Amino acid sequence: MYAFLTGPMLWLSFAICIVGCAWRVVKYVKGLSWQLDRVPYGHYRDLALKGALKSIFHWLTPYASCSWRAKPVFATAFFLMHIGLVIVPLFLFAHVMLVSERFGLSWPTLPAGLADVLTILAILAGVFIVLRRMGLPEVRIITTAHDLWIMAISLAPLVTGFVAAHQGGDNNAWLLAHIVTGEIWLIAIPFTKLSHVVLFFCSRAQIGVDFGVKRGGQRGSGIVW
Repeated sequence: MYAFLTGPMLWLSFAICIVGCAWRVVKYVKGLSWQLDRVPYGHYRDLALKGALKSIFHWLTPYASCSWRAKPVFATAFFLMHIGLVIVPLFLFAHVMLVSERFGLSWPTLPAGLADVLTILAILAGVFIVLRRMGLPEVRIITTAHDLWIMAISLAPLVTGFVAAHQGGDNNAWLLAHIVTGEIWLIAIPFTKLSHVVLFFCSRAQIGVDFGVKRGGQRGSGIVW
């Protein structure tokens, strides 16, 4: 079972994730109104690129945007959870060794203690975000069962992985659970709200172009929008 999950199933999970994400990006780009935005996209590419990169950078930097600073506690939880979901899996020693065995690639890894701390913080941050969704009326009203399932799918690999790494004796069941939940998470990315893994960059870039060209970059230049 382990060989299958870390072999063919792992390949399939990555393939579905990568191809699916590419499809979501293509679908997003094709859905843009090129007639409405032909000027910023076609004639002011330098300003558009600058605005897109600025928007992405500000939202990837903790407390760089006004929205993050307006809700510092939520922002902290948000970044802690995403660090646990992205940075830890990418640089965890066991994961890098697995990739090295299966694909022949390797890169520097996180110290085990730091990985543990980041994992625990990510789990706690995820629990906080769920409780916030249930507790605040303005967030609860837009929360659906789908959102809660997404949180469960996202946190399950962290919980099972942490238990598998620290449980004494035979931890094969927890290890298999960790691998299965991780692959479910990968497969779910293109088909759920987890697609923001790539669509975040698309939407932030589009908003950055809008603000960089239409709402400031060409102000006073005689262009009528």
